[in-house]
Amino acid sequence: MRRMLLAALLLAAAPVCAEPWPTRPLTIMSGFPNGSGIDIYARMLAEPLSRVLETPVVIDNRVGAGGNVASELVAKSRPDGGLVLFGTAGTHAINAALYARLNFNVLDDFAPVTLLADVPNVLLVSPTQRPQYQTCADVIAAAKAAPGKLNYASTGNGASTHLAGAQFAMAAGIDVVHVPYRGGPFAMTALLTGEVDFFLHQTGPAIGPWQQGQVRALGVTLRQPLAAMQGVPTMEMACSLPGFESTTWYGLFFPARTPEALVRRLNEAVVAIVRDPAFSARLVAQGLAPLTSTPEAMRAQQIADMAKWREIVQRSGARAE
Repeated sequence: MRRMLLAALLLAAAPVCAEPWPTRPLTIMSGFPNGSGIDIYARMLAEPLSRVLETPVVIDNRVGAGGNVASELVAKSRPDGGLVLFGTAGTHAINAALYARLNFNVLDDFAPVTLLADVPNVLLVSPTQRPQYQTCADVIAAAKAAPGKLNYASTGNGASTHLAGAQFAMAAGIDVVHVPYRGGPFAMTALLTGEVDFFLHQTGPAIGPWQQGQVRALGVTLRQPLAAMQGVPTMEMACSLPGFESTTWYGLFFPARTPEALVRRLNEAVVAIVRDPAFSARLVAQGLAPLTSTPEAMRAQQIADMAKWREIVQRSGARAE
């Protein structure tokens, strides 16, 4: 009896451990390929998140239809905490305007968790394939001299790289041809081999090739220069386009009807990681602006961006294939 009492007292005095994550492992699904900006961030997040949740975290990239393949899989998955989508403003704001029909509802079929980052783009050209493009003004002049002849790569119909290019064309008053590829690595290869004239890529995966001299960066789509790409002007300055800016966001989504306790727990874990100074510095080095939110604030941002991007899609005439 005394031993049983002692054991009970020791258990009562022991620290309370967090409940294990209900599904092992936690899978972060994205609709974009290895080496894309989303893939880079997801893999950065997976290791610290696995430690915080005390469960394996794996990455599953299901590429296709501008991210819609992965979105549909998550929307129709069991809401048990086993699968979370690494979504974007493209998958959850732009695609609703770009595609005539989706097999899911970007609002009703998802539970927002948190925003992860603000994501700018950068105008890239190949210094070997297009040496004549030294500045953004050179690209604009060439496009005006030959309407409909220059083309630009994107990471897929409806991606931020697609609409950033469309915004650039509208603002500059140029007629250029959009060429979609199945993700950033394929679009970058097209740029480096001369298949396309320019590419408005996300800054994260563009920094490495820029630092190595493989690409020339002509302007970032922010209203202020980017710390991670010192010396690269803003598009507003380089292209003489007053007020030009084009940014999107990354964020996490559970399937709808995921228990609120799981949504809150993942939110708290991810927010703590992203706000950690060391992790935040890694994001800044990738050209991203660290960002977190409550689930409610993320939903409000999504709704506002759906209206904003619908107008841009309509003005640009962009359509999904």
